[in-house]
Amino acid sequence: MRRKIWNWQQKQWPHFSYNEDVLTVLELKFSQNSGTVLGAFKHVNKKEKEQLIIETLSNEALKTSEIEGEYLDRDSIQSSIKKNLGLKVDKKKIAPAEFGISEMMVDLYKNFDKPLTHKQLFNWHKMLTNGRRDLTDIGTYRSHEDPMQVVSGRLNKPTVHFEAPPSHEIQKEMEQFIVWFNTMYFKTKHKVLPIAKAGITHLYFVCIHPFEDGNGRIARALTEKSIAQSMGQPALISLSKTIETNKKAYYNALENNNKELDITDWLLYFGQTILDAQEDTLKLIDFLIEKAKFFDRFNSLMNARQLKVITRIFDTGHQGFDGGLSADNYTKIAKTSASTATRDLKDMLDKNMFIKTGELKGTRYWLNLK
Repeated sequence: MRRKIWNWQQKQWPHFSYNEDVLTVLELKFSQNSGTVLGAFKHVNKKEKEQLIIETLSNEALKTSEIEGEYLDRDSIQSSIKKNLGLKVDKKKIAPAEFGISEMMVDLYKNFDKPLTHKQLFNWHKMLTNGRRDLTDIGTYRSHEDPMQVVSGRLNKPTVHFEAPPSHEIQKEMEQFIVWFNTMYFKTKHKVLPIAKAGITHLYFVCIHPFEDGNGRIARALTEKSIAQSMGQPALISLSKTIETNKKAYYNALENNNKELDITDWLLYFGQTILDAQEDTLKLIDFLIEKAKFFDRFNSLMNARQLKVITRIFDTGHQGFDGGLSADNYTKIAKTSASTATRDLKDMLDKNMFIKTGELKGTRYWLNLK
């Protein structure tokens, strides 16, 4: 008989346990942040809301892919998201991977309040694997007889970080998972609070690992569905973006919680990650409001070169242009001469569009959003 190592082999599986008391502060902060996000969202106009939706969904599509080592094109993602939202977009060809992940993010956004079904998960998997030719099972649960393992290291001496339930048990496991997820939101009033629900959703699904590929991306999407249902509206939080900033901590937390059913440590880690993602959303909302004000003030005062550079800086998001804008950066972005760049930058300083720091070659320019 196989030695019991993993959580799904434990007698009490899938009944996870955790210390509710240690989550109290996180749950309270989540509730406060949710209220702040909802309040801030009410104060942005239609155009800013549209931008927030596009920006958040684009970031999530990009970052959930980057977590898995897949680097996609931002412009294609944004075009695809706009198209899937029914917004006006340039008619350019979009690669299958970019279109697929964008389609999934928009489906998650539009159908957050619908009960979870096998069909929705299968559709997400088809979207994620759009254009793939290397998988046996697309749009259905895995069926191969080989063990589903998460491994690293050399091929001849791999380190096994996790082994999921065998394929012949997946249908039963997923029936159980879907009933649990929907019962949590649609049938009874449970005392399980939002952060705990979201954290269990992620870990539970990842430990089943029901698909041949794409399990991490679907787990993160389910987490956002869980949060959205707790909030009563699309979550629009930067979950994958937040995770991607420290992938090692994410994978370590998963590995440290895949053997036992007490998942207090996982929920503490993941709860803080959710709070950080909410904070990022609030910064993005503030940024979009300031961006709108900036263009209201200065749009008519900029020439085409200045407008191009300013737009490029805003495209980097609320984190800003890494290290500030240099005169050399300006020259390259605007495709102009050094002397023209110097005149443009002086003009923008005089009009209070920029704040300057440093001297000589260390001079940097920053958007004046105050």
